[in-house]
Amino acid sequence: MSDLAPPAVHPDLSIDQQLALRTAAGNLGRAFGDLYGPETIERFLHSSYEQFATAHAIPNFLPLLAERFARQRLDALARVEGHHADGKPVVLFLCTHNAGRSQMALGFFSHHAAGRAVAWSGGSEPGQEINPAAIAAMSERGIDVTGEYPKPWTDEIVRAATVVITMGCGDACPVFPGTRYENWDLPDPAGLGLADVRPIRDDLERRVLTLLDQLAIPAG
Repeated sequence: MSDLAPPAVHPDLSIDQQLALRTAAGNLGRAFGDLYGPETIERFLHSSYEQFATAHAIPNFLPLLAERFARQRLDALARVEGHHADGKPVVLFLCTHNAGRSQMALGFFSHHAAGRAVAWSGGSEPGQEINPAAIAAMSERGIDVTGEYPKPWTDEIVRAATVVITMGCGDACPVFPGTRYENWDLPDPAGLGLADVRPIRDDLERRVLTLLDQLAIPAG
């Protein structure tokens, strides 16, 4: 991928936000500077910022979200371009809002894979926060998903995936030739109470364990 000029920073950013973005660019540069130039890194950072600027109402969190998402996207790009040699399969969980099903699946997969595989998640219409009932349901199983956040997907993230699991995003889910896809037909937990989310949670764990077995990854 060629280096292009990064998009201009929003003129309405506060001094603190501008400083936070410069700090984020420095962090990403230290992580990916051997692979990509500063123009590419800043372009990914600022385009990631754009992804969240219209959906999230707390501006002070935007630079942090942008850095985290840009880091994931750059890692995905490095995998697509063959710069990663760890051999770990990558599983991408997709649903509509990336606030319930895909986040619970991500939590179970990360927990049981225990570092032997990579898991990401995304949504066709990302919400603003993780479903509180999903957080509570996962907490009952000793898995904390409060550090996650709803996010979209990008081409490089989908292309880096070994398996893409779709859950309710329908025609909006991206399809790339050569990628393995599975659709998990599960109710959307949006608006449901904890008692109704538990069966969805338990179904997700069963499916995740089956997927790990198919990928020859021992569950931890």
